[in-house]
Amino acid sequence: MPQFDMSLEALREYAPERSEPADFDAFWSGTIAEARSIPMAPIFMEVDAGFSELITEDVTFPGFNGDPIRGWLLRPRHRTGPLPTVVTYIGYGGGRGLIGEWTALPSAGYAHFVMDLRGQGAGHRTGDTPDGALTGPHYGGFLTLGIDSPSSYYYRRLFTDAVRAVEAAQAHPAVDAERVIVSGGSQGGAISLASAALSARHLPTPPRGAIVDVPFLSHIKRATEIVDTAPYSELVRYLRTRRTDPDEVFATLDYFDGVNFAARSTIPATYSVALLDDICPPSTVYASYNHYAGPKDITVYPYNGHEQGGPFRDVEHLGFVRSMLEVD
Repeated sequence: MPQFDMSLEALREYAPERSEPADFDAFWSGTIAEARSIPMAPIFMEVDAGFSELITEDVTFPGFNGDPIRGWLLRPRHRTGPLPTVVTYIGYGGGRGLIGEWTALPSAGYAHFVMDLRGQGAGHRTGDTPDGALTGPHYGGFLTLGIDSPSSYYYRRLFTDAVRAVEAAQAHPAVDAERVIVSGGSQGGAISLASAALSARHLPTPPRGAIVDVPFLSHIKRATEIVDTAPYSELVRYLRTRRTDPDEVFATLDYFDGVNFAARSTIPATYSVALLDDICPPSTVYASYNHYAGPKDITVYPYNGHEQGGPFRDVEHLGFVRSMLEVD
């Protein structure tokens, strides 16, 4: 796959005009306030996953509409005191997976909270959380689910779950509520970006930082115009049938576009982008990054696709987490 998008020089300057609904902030303020009116009473059940040096817990917490959302919490067994914590969101089609997939950060001295994704978990990681609000005709996976209206759209529920996941993690007595980072790649990067913006505005104790790798759902309309890969192809195929709906569809998506969340995100963030990425194209990543309002840096992988830095990026994650959470 050759480089197909803008040159790196052009990408560094690319800050397209945002398409932002006039009631964007009111929509999200009302959504998060409604969710937070349900008391945060997470359930943590210790499970024996076979890792003698870690405490591993199965989590259930109230998400959007109070729906029960699952997760994992892992932490080192022999560290005392409230722990700095990373809250992680998963890529498209995935779920929380198995506990053994998440042992790296606890091995480095952190607590790690992994949020399951409602209705997902049959793609690349298993999941255990249903989505009881399925609505309307849609194509394929989740990108067009409930897209007739911002109120019914799938990602309203998912982004709200993500904010509540931060609260659930902070409610655990072993977690230092003032030292939390949100993280994710691809769809997880989109969720991390939304959570960073919404948590900072609506939670008493906001996260300290955000890891946003090759984020999905940024500069969405452009993505549909320059790539034909999934998941964006789901939106294209939906509109092939519903030929009169594009304006309404993109009006809904404006409430969920990462470019608009980036403009409201002020906590430190580290991004990654891959110049051969034909799933989340580089210009869509830079559109978000260049509008990001807080301190930021970006790692560029010129010869990689959507896998971006892989294990090399994991090393950078640890450096960022350490710098933000100041582990002794």
